[in-house]
Amino acid sequence: MAKVLEPVDTVVVGTGAAGSLMAAVLAEGGKSVVVLERGKARKMEDLYSSQIWARRLKWGSPHVADAGPDSIWFNFNAGHGYGGAAIHHYAVWPRYHEDDFEENSRYGRSLDWPFSYDELRPYYDQVQEEVGMAGDAEKEIWRPPGDPYPLPPVLVSNHGQVLARGFEAMDMHTAPIPMAILTRPYKGRPACIWDGWCDAGCPIGALANPLAIYLPRAQKAGARLQPNAHVTRVMMDKSGKKATGVEYYTPEGEAFIQPAKAVVLCAFTVENSRILLNSADSNHPNGVGNSSETLGRYLMAHPAIGVTGLFDEDMQNYLGATGGQLLSQDMFDKKGDPNGAFGSRQWEIGLALKPNDMLGIGMTRPDIFGAKLEAFMQDGARHMGSMVGVCEDEPLITNRIELSSQKDAFGFPLAKVVYEMSAEGRKLWQTAAKEGVDIFKAAGAREAWHGPPGGQHIMGGTIMGKDPASSVLNGHGQAHDVDNLFVGGPGVFPTSSSINSTFTAKAMAMKSARYMVDNWSALSG
Repeated sequence: MAKVLEPVDTVVVGTGAAGSLMAAVLAEGGKSVVVLERGKARKMEDLYSSQIWARRLKWGSPHVADAGPDSIWFNFNAGHGYGGAAIHHYAVWPRYHEDDFEENSRYGRSLDWPFSYDELRPYYDQVQEEVGMAGDAEKEIWRPPGDPYPLPPVLVSNHGQVLARGFEAMDMHTAPIPMAILTRPYKGRPACIWDGWCDAGCPIGALANPLAIYLPRAQKAGARLQPNAHVTRVMMDKSGKKATGVEYYTPEGEAFIQPAKAVVLCAFTVENSRILLNSADSNHPNGVGNSSETLGRYLMAHPAIGVTGLFDEDMQNYLGATGGQLLSQDMFDKKGDPNGAFGSRQWEIGLALKPNDMLGIGMTRPDIFGAKLEAFMQDGARHMGSMVGVCEDEPLITNRIELSSQKDAFGFPLAKVVYEMSAEGRKLWQTAAKEGVDIFKAAGAREAWHGPPGGQHIMGGTIMGKDPASSVLNGHGQAHDVDNLFVGGPGVFPTSSSINSTFTAKAMAMKSARYMVDNWSALSG
């Protein structure tokens, strides 16, 4: 029998980008909050600038059974422990564009969000001020309206300068990449030292991860963090219209029920759908919040292309941030692809490289081995340039999360991901692959190549929409079927754009949390 704990106002599942922010806003709004984290407790002092240590930040237990040619991507990007995947994210934070929210209305393609960019803009502005974002809004000519960045741009070393030369030669524009990284001290946090170890979690707190900002705020306001809490399902009342809390297990197999007046799911994108599907009961035979039968559907990932080259110059590629130094969105026009694909693209330019990256990049060059590999490593350590292209993925109802026949240690089905890159995304990737190599050659690379298709930024599965018949959530991240159940994170996105998802997930989480605080009496009644 599960032990029933003392009730709270809100239980938040997940301590990542969305969960940490929502916990802070709710606790500061006077609500009693418990935050459940599947992984272990972690402090800033537990982070080390080493790739061996960085691996401990990634997913630490099985959760996804793969199916489909590209489904392996969905074991990537997850986190484990306080801060979730946001601990090891690269803090590249452009905004979604205005047409990303209205693709069906404007183009007759894809889906619409249940609100426009203008409705999310104030939350973008608020979040960037709270975390301290660096950038140059004037040079970022593609940026939609919004407040200027509070901090000056990130470092641009010779790495970025050389690659910018290639864009200029091809009549393309670059701008400082917008990043949630401090370029000077800000609100008690130190500036970045540009050592390129963002993947290891930023132990000094210059990068806006949850341990640096929102988890401390949540705890200061009274929220309680509970690690090693494997949430299995949402508990419902007899009517099936109200969530009453969540069930979770400890690693030792002890079961608990955490009662709450409101439930907020902010686990990994795949996990949120899995929890709701595993919550099926007599009132919700297909899973909680699934009257539309779209729960788990419209799963998306950004098709990504890594471009690498060798130059005669010392590139200073060891300096900077892992996510890059410059940005180009000249190719963002959703109907401008020469292959005829619908969707947007962007380039993130001048990614900081470390010795461990040399081995990964070497894997894209199977023609280099033995003594030649050592020479390649020596050359690359000083003369290699790197950038990544990110492409839009079309939301397809056939790409989905469902329950697997495999079960976890507590007897609950794992998530099964059935996914294949959309045809539109594949065409965009093909365009980017050629364009990226051309840019490197224009920049003076003596050798340039691209890697295989990859996937970034997992989205969808619990999408928002105006119509309860075709979506899981409304524009507040609130379940159509259960008004005291909310979901946060990029799983709520109806479209993927080609923009990194964390900033928009943060803005959306702020929107949801403010709605909950402002409408608490109606939600908790």
